[in-house]
Amino acid sequence: MLPESTLKQLKSALPDGQLPPSYGVYFKNTLVALCHALEDHILNSTPDDPQQHPLVLVTFQQGKWYLQEADRYYDIAQRSRHIAIAAVAESGFDSHKTGKLDNVSLVHLNQEDPLIEEWNLIILAPGYAAMVLCRELSPEDYRADTQPQTDTERKFYGLWTFDPLPVQESAKILIEGMRSYNPELADQLSQMQANIVETPRDVNIDLTGVVSRIVTYLQTSQQQLVTINRQTRELVDLEGQARKLNRNLAASKLQAFLRMAQRVDEKDTDNPLASLQVSALSETIGQLLDLPTLKLRRLRLAGALYRIGLAEAPKEVFTHTPETLNDSSYAFWRDRAMLGSQLLATMPELKAIKDIVGHQLEHWDGSGKPDGLKGEENGIEARILGLVAYFQELTQPRGDRPALSLGEALEKCESYKETWFDPTLVDTLANIIRLVEMGLMALPDRPSQLPAIWLEEATR
Repeated sequence: MLPESTLKQLKSALPDGQLPPSYGVYFKNTLVALCHALEDHILNSTPDDPQQHPLVLVTFQQGKWYLQEADRYYDIAQRSRHIAIAAVAESGFDSHKTGKLDNVSLVHLNQEDPLIEEWNLIILAPGYAAMVLCRELSPEDYRADTQPQTDTERKFYGLWTFDPLPVQESAKILIEGMRSYNPELADQLSQMQANIVETPRDVNIDLTGVVSRIVTYLQTSQQQLVTINRQTRELVDLEGQARKLNRNLAASKLQAFLRMAQRVDEKDTDNPLASLQVSALSETIGQLLDLPTLKLRRLRLAGALYRIGLAEAPKEVFTHTPETLNDSSYAFWRDRAMLGSQLLATMPELKAIKDIVGHQLEHWDGSGKPDGLKGEENGIEARILGLVAYFQELTQPRGDRPALSLGEALEKCESYKETWFDPTLVDTLANIIRLVEMGLMALPDRPSQLPAIWLEEATR
């Protein structure tokens, strides 16, 4: 990062000096997918009330503007309070209908401005904040054998986030960057930002949809890359390039899944740490059983994603016990494993995780779902996940049911020994709980390692 880049300025402006965990190197198609997903959220989910419309700040690289994007921003402007677009003078906005709208401001960057190397999208609305920030690698940043040969191989330092603090700080940085070109516009944008921050949040904006859209876009862009490369590369080049592009895109999709899982936990005010705790305790049981490293890694990630099937579930699923839910809400709870498996199936690299999440509700005696697997027909990771998820749920309050103590929750699990749960796993859980009750160990509440980006080869 050059000292004057927006990313560098953001790092300095944040209290802990740490950029969001999504910071890394991205291929161009990944960033196109991310930006389109966030833009579609504006087009599809913005309320009619102008007070709820977002402020949108955009910068485009020199020479990288395309007419179809100009048309797209004409539609986005209809759902925005204001759009400020910074690009070089010959970007074509002056003559395009988008540039003539009253709520669109153009900032013509000079050739010395470092912003001409950046590609940024910042969205600030009363109910949410989102952004993509990136800067293309310089020729010196590439190794000699990795210089991009096609447009899809171009790489960017960048990040994406829904965290309001870095989004607001980045908006201030970009607005100040526009001040030397148009002080009056900068003042107007600063006031709009202040008004948005101060606007009461009467509506709770659910970003689950936009995260799902990001996953869909990333999957689509990956398929497009394979198609393009098949048409333009020899087989050997295709295989090597597909691996590089696939890993980058898959890592971004995995981040989207993890963020979606976090959103599920945030919706559950009585059990907001469920995924971390289930991941941690599942890992501990796996360690005591001496599972191989690969299975432990899978178990950790499956624990983090085990509730992702509840991403679209109504609030009642998190505030009522299952037996008190109405039919439609109960369907989400009953089918949560299947829904999670279907969602994870969009990412082939997570096939092993998809299978673990999808079979967490199988029973030791074969009476579970979806396939009625009996005993060791169901994988050890799924059997562990099912037991731990049930145990952890009991230790937290739910509706009229108070939280059970560790001992009481264990007794409930033991009552299903040899029917729902693998007896060996129940015994292992019992050993852990006894050690905790004796003060000889603490119940793990987060996994030993949960990197922001983790995946394994689809062939494993």
